[in-house]
Amino acid sequence: MDFIFHAQDTIYKSPFGAVPAKMPVRFQVDLPRESGYEQPRLMVCLDGQWDDPEGIPLTLQEVLPHANRFGAVYTPDWPALLFYHFSCVRDGKTVNIFRDEDGRATEHGDRRWQLTVYDPSYQTPDFVKGGLYYQIFPDRFCRSGAPKEGVPDDRIHHSEFQGLPAFRPNRDGKILNDDYFGGDLQGITEKIPYLSGLGVTCIYLNPIFEAHSNHRYNTANYLKIDPLLGTNQDFQNLCLAAHQSGISVILDGVFSHTGSDSVYFNREGRYGNGGAYRDPQSPYRCWYMFDQYPYHYQSWWGFDTLPNVREEEISYLEFICGDGGVLEYWMNLGADGFRLDVADELPDCFLDAVRRRLKLHGAKLLIGEVWEDASNKIAYGIRRRYLLGDQLDGVMNYPFGGAILSFVRDGGGQNLARTVWSVLENYPPQTVAVLMNSLSTHDIPRAITVLAGEPFTGQDREWQAARHFLPLDVYQTGKHRLRLASLLQYFLPGVPCLYYGDEAGLSGYRDPFNRCPYPWGQEDSELLDWFRRLGALRREFSDLLADGAYLPVQWSQDLFSFLRKKDGRTLLIAVNRGGGPCQLLLPGKKQQPLLGRADGGLLTAGEGVVLLCE
Repeated sequence: MDFIFHAQDTIYKSPFGAVPAKMPVRFQVDLPRESGYEQPRLMVCLDGQWDDPEGIPLTLQEVLPHANRFGAVYTPDWPALLFYHFSCVRDGKTVNIFRDEDGRATEHGDRRWQLTVYDPSYQTPDFVKGGLYYQIFPDRFCRSGAPKEGVPDDRIHHSEFQGLPAFRPNRDGKILNDDYFGGDLQGITEKIPYLSGLGVTCIYLNPIFEAHSNHRYNTANYLKIDPLLGTNQDFQNLCLAAHQSGISVILDGVFSHTGSDSVYFNREGRYGNGGAYRDPQSPYRCWYMFDQYPYHYQSWWGFDTLPNVREEEISYLEFICGDGGVLEYWMNLGADGFRLDVADELPDCFLDAVRRRLKLHGAKLLIGEVWEDASNKIAYGIRRRYLLGDQLDGVMNYPFGGAILSFVRDGGGQNLARTVWSVLENYPPQTVAVLMNSLSTHDIPRAITVLAGEPFTGQDREWQAARHFLPLDVYQTGKHRLRLASLLQYFLPGVPCLYYGDEAGLSGYRDPFNRCPYPWGQEDSELLDWFRRLGALRREFSDLLADGAYLPVQWSQDLFSFLRKKDGRTLLIAVNRGGGPCQLLLPGKKQQPLLGRADGGLLTAGEGVVLLCE
């Protein structure tokens, strides 16, 4: 036997996971007597200070049949990202003990355990906890047909609200994303009853500000709704209708860059003679980074239609985050928060300012687009502090989505278990409760295509277009797998985010094929009914799912099961993606099936189940 420690077991570390500053944390390790380990120490260091750890002696706590248990209490003083390992003496030599990929102790490698220490005052909004996000790409959700004013005449309009978006370059070899299906805010407002029927409690809107592309990530005017979507009053009406149905609304904040075709930059001249590009005296010139004025400037990932801004520039900070600024303007019209585009490209001072402004307006939500583990993210050489209590409430939880899809398609419950535990170990519980757990988004292929379609890596748009509509047998496979994946998505910790149209059977590879119009009147009724049932269960058990304990039960190549527990109530969720039945480990004496069946604890091949256990 060797040195024994497991960070996910409260016998060895208590409390589990991230902790507030000033909270004592108890560490215990088992040293098998025959192993030769002596003088165990807990070695704690600040992020990056690997050569200067604080050593805390571990003292004997208990004599076990085959081991001696040593322990110590460590109390972190302030919010910080800490890392720890252990050291011992064996045969007169110092031996360092690190962690393996499952959180256990090993003498190999140099990976340390992470201890996230957050501000004790850190809180996240309650209004999304236990609920359901619904992401809408506004041009593609619903077209009301209401007349619009001031729509630029250089836009290409689809006559029908169906079919594929334009995906080929124009005659100049450029892809301009200038084709529109005409979805609008009034159309979303009309569908509030539909969203409520799905169990939606928070709408996340992709950009809605005036911009000259269908995705609208090239903002032209931060204080005006794009005319094809409607008016600022239409947005206020949407928020009012949503709130009356118990649904909140959060906006996409694109603040790392603007459009070149904007009132601020105005390279294309649409907005007269002003703007940083055309007027050296423009008040907006200091927002941008010109290498050689005006033709050479820094832009987002080299796209010259997306000039970067200086987020630290005082006038820009004030414009976005100040009194009467962009954030305040839209919150006053009804917005309940923001999702920040490319949060890892926004400096800390800007994120700090965004949070301060939002929290002045009460329980507003701040979600960041971070693709990796946000608790220890390094962006552009800087370790970020998103989740220590003074920046983000939560993030788009891509690690969960990727692990769920991988498990359902290819198997590997251990990887899913490891991914879930890692997030729960590293993120504050307040963060976990508002995580945006997506299977599909506007940036990745539709889940049903990932689960059953041909692998797309490296394939061009022509290839993707030719395979956009899945053959019937492939679609049925994808549909079945999507049910299993969504079952996990809806009951794992965090808040599921349903990307518009997934519930109706929309398929598609990457942009623009993952952004097709919602198929009103042609939905897959069976799939739609499935998502309504999932939404109803989340509504029924919202308090349990908001912050109930998560306990993994079984995981294998084809089986994954776990419990959610709170106040004496227990749900067992299990998915068997394999080709044969699986015997479940059942808690309690009685199980009531809420979704699916597992008679005698036997879960049929390719099925999932939710059981209320007593």
